[in-house]
Amino acid sequence: MFTGLIESIGTIKRFELNSLGAKVDFVCDFAFPETIKIGDSICLNGVCLTVSEKKSNLYSADIMKETLNLSNLKYLKNNDTVNLERALKVCDRLNGHIVQGHIDTTATVKSISVDGFSKKISFKCNTDLIILKGSVAINGVSLTVSNVDINSFEVSLIPATLKDTNLGNLKIGDIVNIEYDVTGKYIKKITENSVGTGKSKITEEFLKENGF
Repeated sequence: MFTGLIESIGTIKRFELNSLGAKVDFVCDFAFPETIKIGDSICLNGVCLTVSEKKSNLYSADIMKETLNLSNLKYLKNNDTVNLERALKVCDRLNGHIVQGHIDTTATVKSISVDGFSKKISFKCNTDLIILKGSVAINGVSLTVSNVDINSFEVSLIPATLKDTNLGNLKIGDIVNIEYDVTGKYIKKITENSVGTGKSKITEEFLKENGF
């Protein structure tokens, strides 16, 4: 589990597609590289991967076919920059939101504009699970939705985010990884299961009893 607060930007040294999936090698100067062991989880552009090899600041991971199909990792090239975050420690502050590293879909950059010291970026994708002022993970970065429409949503990036992640390099037409807020996914599942059954427990009385 992760928070969506990027710790470091890494660089792809090798990316190889094969009939079974893919393998990626990347370098990263974490402040404490000794804390990363083989078998640990690491979030790369929002995708939870398992470290399979490690040599100094060079790390390797295997990528399953399903992950390639759902994410933008299949487009990786040597020297690409990627967002990296180590797994959350239980005692850490949750400054972002709960990010699992399980990509739901990809989105395409629709527009980019400057707004004072920030930059507004809109993305085209399914927005059924995106709400205004809610959280979304883009390439593993926890962000707040500043605007949402039927098929697009917008976020505003502060200078620190532009500097410390690869989102500052985005161009119109680029493809990014999207992970919806897990809370919204559970709510959608619960409500879908109750629709049409006549047995829904989500009533006005239920909401009032639970503080809504």
